Amino acid sequence: FPSEGLCKPNDNCGIVINSEYSTFLGIKISYYGIAAYVLLIILTISYLKYPRKYKKATITAGILIGSLISLYLIYLQQFVIGTYCKYCLAVEFSTLLALLITLFKRKKYPVPLIPLK
Repeated sequence: FPSEGLCKPNDNCGIVINSEYSTFLGIKISYYGIAAYVLLIILTISYLKYPRKYKKATITAGILIGSLISLYLIYLQQFVIGTYCKYCLAVEFSTLLALLITLFKRKKYPVPLIPLK
């Protein structure tokens, strides 16, 4: 996987991606992240072409869930693992930034989280 090529086993990134917290249900966390980002990108492109309230609500929910997971992963790096992976942090902070942007836009153009029919 690409992150393994970027991260050397004994540097901070290697320590994080090789920790016991780097997998969930036997699958690397990075695979879940890639899948989530790909799904959000596809859904966002679909929303831009064919706007529907349920699509926007799903994107918002995905960003919110991703942000909560990102906060947990940052917590693990700080307080449990004791070191940071700069690539992980870049992804986690970009997810949090997406949440801030979503919340800002939400106030301007409110859409309920539960789709309306």
